[in-house]
Amino acid sequence: MAKTMAVNAGSSSLKFQLLEMPAEQVIAQGVIERIGMDDAIVTIKYGSEVERLIDDSEDEEHITLSKNGKGKKYENVLAIKDHQQAINFMLQKLTDLGIIQDFNEITGVGHRVVAGGEWFNHSVVVNDSVLDKIDRLADYAPLHNPANAMGIRAFQKLLPDALSVAVFDTSFHQSMPEENYLYSLPYEYYTRYGARKYGAHGTSHRYVAMRAAEILGKDLKSLKLITLHLGAGASITAIKDGKSLDTSMGFSPLAGVTMATRSGDVDPSLVYYIQEREGLSNDDMLNILNKKSGLLGLSTISSDMRDLLDVQDTNDHARLAVNIFINRIIKYIGQYIAEMGGVDAIVFTAGIGENSIPVRQAIIDKLEYFDVSLDVEANKIRGKEVEISTKSSRVKALLIPTNEELMIARDVESLK
Repeated sequence: MAKTMAVNAGSSSLKFQLLEMPAEQVIAQGVIERIGMDDAIVTIKYGSEVERLIDDSEDEEHITLSKNGKGKKYENVLAIKDHQQAINFMLQKLTDLGIIQDFNEITGVGHRVVAGGEWFNHSVVVNDSVLDKIDRLADYAPLHNPANAMGIRAFQKLLPDALSVAVFDTSFHQSMPEENYLYSLPYEYYTRYGARKYGAHGTSHRYVAMRAAEILGKDLKSLKLITLHLGAGASITAIKDGKSLDTSMGFSPLAGVTMATRSGDVDPSLVYYIQEREGLSNDDMLNILNKKSGLLGLSTISSDMRDLLDVQDTNDHARLAVNIFINRIIKYIGQYIAEMGGVDAIVFTAGIGENSIPVRQAIIDKLEYFDVSLDVEANKIRGKEVEISTKSSRVKALLIPTNEELMIARDVESLK
């Protein structure tokens, strides 16, 4: 069987998963953090019962491994100067550990790319033209696309015979109608600059929607779903007829609901007002909106939902941050139910969605008037597929751990 690698290259990190295809069996997975530093951290988990990496925060510096004592784990701290060296080290270590015998066993590499603009409405085989477009879309995702392109080039150099595939976060949302993706700005800004909503987390939303249909035993095209990807980055998507109808993130991943350090939706006039009075540059303001706002800015203590839940009974700022996080999610859910003319199921996924029992409960409790009630006992679980609504609920609530790596590997296989 062929081996396919799913890759997510960040500016200072490299996450990967190696799968046996088409059996879809995970052989190994890992992460290299702090690339470019003398104390880069390498973690590789492999063996007969590999568990997926759980990224509660989506922050490059805070990645943990689920622990149940099964399988094997390799860890090391060493100097890694760049992504090329990181990939070379990782591939060599996979060989040293006996996970692969030869680099050529890897016949396909799928790369997560955040921004695909309007050029890409599906995954594509990478060629010079595709790489050029990924580079040109860097303004749409300046923290991600350059790193994604760097990872692609580094893998192509070391695995020149492997099929290289780009899987775009935005492609799933290319099915949105104009009334949902266009902003109420002069139309010429759309035609000149591509000023529109693109969304993000599309691979995750696509995966959990497919699994939801399978769990419910129904055709995806017959369902109205709202998928909640709730991590450090959070987005909500309305899925109708098997397609993305609307999504909370916008031109960039900054828009939408309150996130760990991102503000979500803010009146642009307020942004300008604060800039003038604080004497901030555009870059300064964007840094505040992306890295100092959200749960961190509101609570003044932490961007991590777990920290806030621990102290919300005694800390007013923490309680306020949690309440605003829930409030914004409820607003989007209500909007999307109205847009679709109803909903069949609400799906929770990603770090907070999969692991925060109280957040799921708070959201469902506010939706009871839509005929969905929480099964409190079923909700007492983390990171496993389960229906958390009562059997009598007309609208179902599901917990489905996302698996973007599997979707990436499937897309690679489909293009071979």
